[in-house]
Amino acid sequence: QVQLVESGGGLVQPGGSLRLSCAASGFTFSRYAMSWYRQAPGKERELVAAITSFTGSTNYADSVKGRFTISRDDDKNTVYLQMNSLNFEDTAVYYCNAHRRLGVYETDYWGQGTQVTVSS
Repeated sequence: QVQLVESGGGLVQPGGSLRLSCAASGFTFSRYAMSWYRQAPGKERELVAAITSFTGSTNYADSVKGRFTISRDDDKNTVYLQMNSLNFEDTAVYYCNAHRRLGVYETDYWGQGTQVTVSS
C-alpha cells in the first residue's frame, strides 16, 4: 500500500521557519522524483520545489527561491522541505508528490497534505 505522510506543518510567525517531512512507503522511493506542492484557499495547487531521483537536481518556484530548500534521504524514504523567512503568502496546505515516468507511463502519488499558517 502506497503511503505519503507529511508532517511538520503548523502556525509560525512571519520570518520564522518550518521543516516539512514526507515519509514514503509502498513503492521504490529512490526511483521517484519528489516534489512539494501547495494550495492556498481559492487558488490552484502550485509547484513549490522538486528534486529528481538519482542525481538529486532541484528546482524551485520563483516565489520561494533562496528561502526554501528541498532535500531527500533515500535511506529513510523521506523528502524534506526546509522553509525559512516565511511570509503570509506562504500560508497554504502543502502536499508531497512522488512522480515517475517510464516511457509513456506516468505514476503519481500524493500525500494528504499538511497545513502551514503564517500569522502574527
